[in-house]
Amino acid sequence: MDNIHPKKTLYSKVRTGYETVKHTTPHHKKAWLVIILLLLIVAAAIYFFMRPKTQPAELPTVEVETVKANNVNIYGEYVGRIRAQQFVEIHARVEGYLESMLFKEGSYIKKGQTLFVIDPRLYKAHVNKARAQLNKARAQAQKAERDLKRIKPLYAQNAASQLDLDNATAAYESANAEVIVSEADLTQAELTLGYTRVSSPISGFISERVADIGTLVGPSGGKSLLATVVKSDTVRVDFSMTALDYLRSKDRNVNLGSSDPGRKWNSFVTITLADGSVYPHKGLVDFADPQVDPKTGTFSVRAEMPNPDRSLLPGEFTKVKVLLDVREQAIEVPTKSLVIEKGGAYIYVVRPDSVVEKRFIETGPEIGNSTIVERGLAKGEKIVVEGYHKLTHSMKVNPVPVTTQAKEKKIKETATPDARKEE
Repeated sequence: MDNIHPKKTLYSKVRTGYETVKHTTPHHKKAWLVIILLLLIVAAAIYFFMRPKTQPAELPTVEVETVKANNVNIYGEYVGRIRAQQFVEIHARVEGYLESMLFKEGSYIKKGQTLFVIDPRLYKAHVNKARAQLNKARAQAQKAERDLKRIKPLYAQNAASQLDLDNATAAYESANAEVIVSEADLTQAELTLGYTRVSSPISGFISERVADIGTLVGPSGGKSLLATVVKSDTVRVDFSMTALDYLRSKDRNVNLGSSDPGRKWNSFVTITLADGSVYPHKGLVDFADPQVDPKTGTFSVRAEMPNPDRSLLPGEFTKVKVLLDVREQAIEVPTKSLVIEKGGAYIYVVRPDSVVEKRFIETGPEIGNSTIVERGLAKGEKIVVEGYHKLTHSMKVNPVPVTTQAKEKKIKETATPDARKEE
């Protein structure tokens, strides 16, 4: 033991320590790697759970409405004038002094009722004179007939000349002609006498008298007009339409004033009274002028309307609403959903995937707060009614149905006067 060299011993110790360290270092490295890895995982988890969350982009909310097809009535509004169905002036047809008046002014009179009596004495004398002339002519005709009957056998026996027969024949024919003239004179005198009793040619309401009792009336020397009679249980409404209205109706094969068996509807008329109320009865268009007035560019149209309560007075101006056309199964959209620009009109359509499409359409007439779409839109599609100002083509949106309150407001705004009245 004592002979061991000191340097070798030290070398052996150092070598043994190195080998010990050499064998223990790889385990320490692995431990550190695991610790570092765990720290990274913990840091990543902390960052994942503690990081600020990004908010998703909010989609614009729009109100949509499903397109429906309905029968749409197209109306036109014009200024009309009421006139009586019949308006007759009562005139004196013979001259004389007005003797009596047999009616109450403003009352209802019947056809054939006597209204005035003109002094008939002069015309009775004419009748008597004409009757006497007729009796005289008949007597002469009977004498001429008897003379002719006597001459004929004498002429056959050569007891009378040809001249006698000719004179008798001429006298007989002349007497018969005089009878016919006298009969015509008597008929004329009786007619003239009948004109002294002035009667009404129609039933209706009579105006106040124009001539007073005792006034000289007649077609020449005195007043001719005595009163007027108006038949107003049915009135006529006259109004004018533009040539453009006429062309539009022809495009739709609608002939105003004529009936069409193949058409399911008739062109009726409603009018508004002076107090703003709608007249309860409707009339039918029965006439349209076949030519346009070159001065005004309009043509006249007439409708007949019942007037049982005499609410409509002849000569009154009124507002006329006429049914011009009925579009069957037409596409109708709110006018506020349309966007008008130089290139035309377009509307935003929401596809099933909630993406909006900017679609150009062809618009038709406007009815109230709605517009008819002629082309470009189909039944069942959904359109944007509110909120389209913030949209662009191919944008995804959050579509919500239009509110019930908005629908009710739309229905009230677009309802016809008749429908509003029923409500």
